[in-house]
Amino acid sequence: MARLAQTAGLTDIQQEILSTVRDFVDKEIIPVATELEHRDEYPQQIVDGLKELGLFGLMIPEEYGGLGESLLTYALCVEEIARGWMSVSGIINTHFIVAYMLKQHGTQEQREYFLPRMAAGEVRGAFSMSEPALGSDVSAITSKAVKDGDEYVLNGQKMWLTNGGTSTLVAVLVKSDEGHPEGSAPHKSMTTFLVEKEPGFGEVRPGLTIPGKIDKMGYKGVDTTELIMADLRIPANRVLGGATGRGFYQMMDGVEVGRVNVAARGCGVAQRAFELGVSYAQQRHTFGKPIAQHQAIQFKLAEMATKVEAAHAMMVNAARKKDSGERNDLEAGMAKYLASEYCKEVVEDAFRIHGGYGFSKEYEIERLYREAPMLLIGEGTAEIQKMIIGRRLLEEYRLQG
Repeated sequence: MARLAQTAGLTDIQQEILSTVRDFVDKEIIPVATELEHRDEYPQQIVDGLKELGLFGLMIPEEYGGLGESLLTYALCVEEIARGWMSVSGIINTHFIVAYMLKQHGTQEQREYFLPRMAAGEVRGAFSMSEPALGSDVSAITSKAVKDGDEYVLNGQKMWLTNGGTSTLVAVLVKSDEGHPEGSAPHKSMTTFLVEKEPGFGEVRPGLTIPGKIDKMGYKGVDTTELIMADLRIPANRVLGGATGRGFYQMMDGVEVGRVNVAARGCGVAQRAFELGVSYAQQRHTFGKPIAQHQAIQFKLAEMATKVEAAHAMMVNAARKKDSGERNDLEAGMAKYLASEYCKEVVEDAFRIHGGYGFSKEYEIERLYREAPMLLIGEGTAEIQKMIIGRRLLEEYRLQG
């Protein structure tokens, strides 16, 4: 099992970080994940452990108290965590995206104010782009900000906010027509606001309500919520980057690295599904021998392992390209698409190997079977990834003349 999904060329520090995270997953997450998931219980003890390990500041620069590690290191850590329980990786993912957006696009004052506390895990980040009628069409955003003196007044409803209850800082994308007249391209009239709030549900600051957790098929434990703004007043210095109209580009940059993260989650869940499948196949006997000795099962294991390897390689490539400073939307889209699709297939094959027991909540594969579908949707559906990939390929292979 340990031979799958290895990454060549890692430094000693990267290997040490991954070894520490892997030990934590094996000892602190896997033994309790299924029980907590069935209760839909927030894994506070696990989150506290990740905070002690410094993972909330993994990619935050050292000058702000973080570890200053690469996207590749972060993605490999996410892969390990998702192997234990995908919901835990979701808890740190939205935090990571907000920290990344602050690092890349925030003003110096915003970085100095937020990043040290985010690195320590004292401030937990979430980001909010989607809306109830929005889906993948970001240009259809209706939430709006109107300038009023030194403040903006925000109104609207947001949806699918991961860490909505437990976060204390939310990056919220809304329309802001200031300086962008009617008829302007929709993406030029969007702004990201940094909204501070108290953790919990109900009215978490004047004008801002987190109604409660959305009940989901899987991806439990982590709180997924709505966010309702009713005359929410935000000071002008909480516009990300200090200027309106840049929100779409800031969010897309965050989502791009988020897609590498989702690919890493798919790799981790697929790897765990393979581990469960190959282990069960050697223990379960039919017709006088372990089912692993039946050719049909060996074919499944071969296909599963190959998919785990392929998804991991593509995820690593996308992370390394972003770390090099190059544009990686093509690679990130491919990695997210392949890893999420392969994850679904590997989990289903492991489920089939378990036979009737796979349908029992006593077996871990039942949880994975409910978790995998979320990856087909999060950070852009397969159809959106194909659109991104197709457009970028046409850019790269455009006919001359």
